[in-house]
Formats: sequence, structure tokens, C-alpha cells
Amino acid sequence: MRPLPARRTADFEEIDARVSKFGVFTAKSVLYSVPSRLAGHRLKVRLHSTHLDAWLGGVKVFECERLHASTADRHPRRIDWRHMLPSLKRKPGAFARWVLRDAMFPRSEYAQAWEQISARLPERSACRLMVDVLDLADRANVVAELAGVLAGLQARDELPDIDELRHRFAPRQPTMPEVQVVLPATDVYDELLEAA
Repeated sequence: MRPLPARRTADFEEIDARVSKFGVFTAKSVLYSVPSRLAGHRLKVRLHSTHLDAWLGGVKVFECERLHASTADRHPRRIDWRHMLPSLKRKPGAFARWVLRDAMFPRSEYAQAWEQISARLPERSACRLMVDVLDLADRANVVAELAGVLAGLQARDELPDIDELRHRFAPRQPTMPEVQVVLPATDVYDELLEAA
């Protein structure tokens, strides 16, 4: 047998990947989304067996689970809806015909809400409302709670009212207890000194 190498070998494969203006890049036939601030940058992607790291210069800017292409799914996608939201907020009308639209729903209740909204509103209004709902879920960090509300609205055959939802999930101002500090009279200190 040959002797072991002097240094540990790399346990990853490194490739260059260019992030598109839509905030996605391809590595080994898999499409990954990254935060929108990385759009247009060239990243060094280190492909490990279970995860990948993306580096910009000497700084790690992204990490996620690695997907592998298979015969059943030759071009898998790992799309995080939060990464795509900033570009959709600029052009919400693109939501209706967007190729990655189905990846934008964090839960099935959101997809069902989209079906109901798109069936009952004009396309432009439906897109705006759905993007606003997704934005509210992200900003207020209420994905599960909002999903429950959307399911209830669908059961009653009602459309979401974005202003009402914003009011419902708006952060509440914390109430501070009123504290009254009563300072003792200085005579008390004199009495303590005399007693000692």
C-alpha cells in the first residue's frame, strides 16, 4: 500500500456558479435559490456529500442541504420561497405564470388560497394579494398561524383581506409594568447608625 498523503484531502468538490438575476444557480443539474442580494455574483460552491456551501470571496454566504439528480427526477430544485419574495414584490404580476410558483407556497394552505384567489379575482389583483400574503407570513414570521387563518377563510368561502390580516398579525406594543420606587427618608439611616 502507498503511504498516506501528508495533508488531508478535500472531502468536497468545488465548482464556480453564477447566480442569475432571479437569484438561482445550478450545480450538478440541481437548481438552488439563494438570497436575492447575491444575484449577479459568481460564487465558489463546495459540494459535500450531504450539503453544499457557497462562498463569495473568503466569506461563506449560503449553506443548504445538497440534492442529487436521479433517473426519477433529473433536474431537482431546492427553492426557498423567502429568497424569491423580494423580486416578486417588485413585479407581483409575474406570479401567475411563474415557472417556480409552486415552490413559493410554504404550506398547502397557501396553494389552496392561491387557487381560490385566482379563480375569483382578476389576475393582477390576485397576484398582488398573494404576494402580500406571502410577504406578511415572512415579515411577521407567522407562516403556520396564517396558514390556519387561510384554511378557515377557505372553509367559509371568503377571500383574505390583507389589511385585516396585517392588523391581526401586527406586532403588539409590549406593555411595561408601572413601577413606583419609594425612597425612605434619610432619618431612617441615622436611626440605623445610632442603633448599631
